[in-house]
Amino acid sequence: MNYRSRDDIVSVILDAANSGGLTKTKIMYQAYLSHDQMKEYLRLLIENGLLGYDVYTRKFKTTEKGLRFLDAYTQMSDVMKTEQQGQQTMVNPKERIFEKTHHRWI
Repeated sequence: MNYRSRDDIVSVILDAANSGGLTKTKIMYQAYLSHDQMKEYLRLLIENGLLGYDVYTRKFKTTEKGLRFLDAYTQMSDVMKTEQQGQQTMVNPKERIFEKTHHRWI
């Protein structure tokens, strides 16, 4: 599995909890977290108002603030993917100079 940023993990938890609420166990499995990691992320998300807990159903649910975070995260991810795709199609100027000096044009 690739390295995931803190924001990536937070977005997975918020997205999963947005579908009617989830228990701790389901969050842990859906986000691929250890129990200790899951506890730390839940604490962080609740303290910052991104995730709520219903004591009656014992489920976590994404708050309005959490939904706004998800929306911003999705937009940012889309921009980053677009820029990365654009950079992959660009030719490095140093490579172009090298190619010219060896009589090969791109």
